[in-house]
Amino acid sequence: MSLWSRKALFAVLLLAAGGGPSLAQAALPYAGLQGRAIKSLSREQIAQLTAGEGMGLALAAELNGYPGPRHVIDLSTQLGLTDDQRGHVQRLFDDMKAEAVPLGQKLIAAERDLNAAFADRTITPERLAAATAAIGELQGKLRDTHLKYHLATAALLTPDQIHRYTELRGYTAVARAPDASGDPHGAMHHHMMGTMQHGQ
Repeated sequence: MSLWSRKALFAVLLLAAGGGPSLAQAALPYAGLQGRAIKSLSREQIAQLTAGEGMGLALAAELNGYPGPRHVIDLSTQLGLTDDQRGHVQRLFDDMKAEAVPLGQKLIAAERDLNAAFADRTITPERLAAATAAIGELQGKLRDTHLKYHLATAALLTPDQIHRYTELRGYTAVARAPDASGDPHGAMHHHMMGTMQHGQ
């Protein structure tokens, strides 16, 4: 074997050795997860569901110019919220938690039941269909809960405050098409404001 061939072979062996662990990890993506109490949920996800946190469920709103109540409260000083705005947003956050926490707990219980049915080998096609339908419904309700409070929060803020929020959160400012009146919030803003004011 020539010197060049020996060097080439050595290089290949080095690459193979260096790539071994990463290749093994890629081939075994779920290794270690078998110790989870609920296989489909991590401890962090369970904690977030229990606390009523968003878990990324409201990204469609958050990243399109509809701030969430929790982050608006955290940034209230930088956003220059009035006392009235702060009070409204705090109530929205409290209401969101009151809805999200029970839904999160129900979702955890439903995932636990599904996990147990597989673990004890009592799962059937019929039971699977019922369980996944229930889980899907809970997931939908939970996502709707988080999204609707982003919608309501945005209705309380001025365009400048929303623009400032996107800057503070590290997002590119989201362009909002004005309605026929030229209001960048549009008719939905006025509808939400009226709804919340009448609901007090």
